[in-house]
Formats: sequence, structure tokens, C-alpha cells
Amino acid sequence: MNFKIPQITVLMPAYNAGKYIGDAIRSVLNQTFTDFELLIVNDGSMDDTVDVIRSFNDPRIVLLYQTNKGVAATLNKGLLYARARYIARFDADDICHAERLELQYEFMLANPEYSIIGSAADYVDMNGHFLFTHKPPAFTNNEIQLLKYTVCPFIHSSVFYKRNVIIDRGGYNEHAYTYEDHFLWVNILKDQKACNLSLPLIKVRLNPESITIDEKWRPRKFRDIKYATLKSKTISQTESDLLVEIGEKQYSDKIKKGSYYALCGKKLLLNNFQPQKARMHVSKAIGISPFRLDNYLLYTVSFFPQRFINWLHKTISGGSGHD
Repeated sequence: MNFKIPQITVLMPAYNAGKYIGDAIRSVLNQTFTDFELLIVNDGSMDDTVDVIRSFNDPRIVLLYQTNKGVAATLNKGLLYARARYIARFDADDICHAERLELQYEFMLANPEYSIIGSAADYVDMNGHFLFTHKPPAFTNNEIQLLKYTVCPFIHSSVFYKRNVIIDRGGYNEHAYTYEDHFLWVNILKDQKACNLSLPLIKVRLNPESITIDEKWRPRKFRDIKYATLKSKTISQTESDLLVEIGEKQYSDKIKKGSYYALCGKKLLLNNFQPQKARMHVSKAIGISPFRLDNYLLYTVSFFPQRFINWLHKTISGGSGHD
């Protein structure tokens, strides 16, 4: 056992991530900054996640277990056991660029008034193929403070923060089903300094196994509850139960795969303009969910020029405050 307190705890929740977690772990172990612990909290996985984790022989890896309780509860357990002052959030299906920890740690040391920093991210498909680079909605602290509550300021698996700031606010709210990070930010950012680095420091893997799906595939009731609770900064047990009930009804291979292919198609049009590849993905979404009219609209729009597609997207989503 390593008794030396590390400078950084890389906090990784894991649930049925056997297919991807090996790549995620390797990307952390290969960091240019080496004074860290990789704290993995296994959230009741039923696949080979634990076997893959145990295949790595590195004393910096710490593995905790719990019955399946969801991402927020998993993160809260990790925060309690984390030994470092700084937390680098990371997901079990994503990939860290080699200098991620070094750059974020050095920024925090040089700018101790900051509590939370995120970064841009390269998004890839389930096979690791590049889709697009996502820029956060704001970079400077002033820009972040001006964001509407409907806009999440960070890509969650890119954030690097002071552990005590999150602990002192009670950690992640376990009622905010699938948006525990967004709910946390609206409740703490007003009196905390934060920013996003413009350099992509992670690869976010879109995949049909994820519990998070494209929000456009969520029922209106789910979205109404989500944004009402973000606005009020509170969430009741009744609202939480409704979110879970709706979410669990959608937790099927058909919906997850359909939303995955539709999202990849949309991003290949809007962010990386590859209309032929986009149509291939949208065609798969149509095959899975043939009664969703938005998929047919997306397929049709893919034949229009890029400038028109971008204009149409801004026109449709511009007044909503969230995409």
C-alpha cells in the first residue's frame, strides 16, 4: 500500500465499463504527471469491469466496491475516500490526453484563487474514431458567471477541482438523475472562481452503453423537471422519483442505440460536416426507431449545404437556452 499522500486523485466511477475501461486506465497511467492515485469506484458492475481493472499492476490504482447506486452516489463515495487535495474527474469510457493532469495541476498552482477548471474535449465514437472537437460554452470566469442556468459550463469528465469545495457543499446531489454535475455547478459557482482551458485534454467516447442519452430523446416531462430544478436550485424526492422512473423506462438497447446513432449523425453534420457518414449513422437510427420523425428530418437536411444546416440549427435552438 502506498502511504504517501498524492497530489491528485483521479476519480473514476465504473459501471459495466469492461469494454472501454482498459483504454481509460492506460491513458491515466501514461500521464506525464505521475504523482496521483487512480481511485476507481465499481458501482455494482455485472460484466468484466473488475477483471479488467485487476489486470493492471500499478500501486496507484485503488479499487472500491459498492452495490449499484448511480453516478452521484458513486462519486460521493469516491470523494470521501480520496486522499488528494485535487480531484480530476474522469469517466471509465473516456481517454485522457497525456498532459492533462500536468496542465491542470500547474494551472491550479499558478492560480490558487480558482476552485474548478475544465477543458475542451475531442469527441469520438464507440470505436474511438474522431467525431468533433467540443468547445465549452464559456472559458473565462466572467463568461461562466454570465451563463444561463440551462447551460452546463463544463464537460464533466474534464473537470479538475479542489476536493474540499465540493465536500463542503455536500457533494453531488443524488436526486439529480443524470445531471448531477450540472446541478452541482448551478449551486456552487456564484461564489467560486472557475474557467475552461481551450485545449482539448480528454477524448469523450459516445457509446450506446452510456446511461446518458441525447437530451432530444428524453420526454418533455423529464426536461421540464430538469430545468425547473436547475432554475430553483432545489429538487424534491417526488421530482427525483419521476426522473428515475422516466429514465429507467428509456434504459433499453433500442433507445440507447437509436439515440447514439442519431447523435453521431447530428454531430457529423454540425461539427465535422461529413454528410455521407452522417447519413450512415442516421440510417441506423431510423432502422432502430422508424417512427421518430426527427430522424427523417435530419436525414433530409444532410443533403443541404453546410451553411444552410448551420443556420437552421441556430434558428431552431437559438431561443431555447439549451440544445
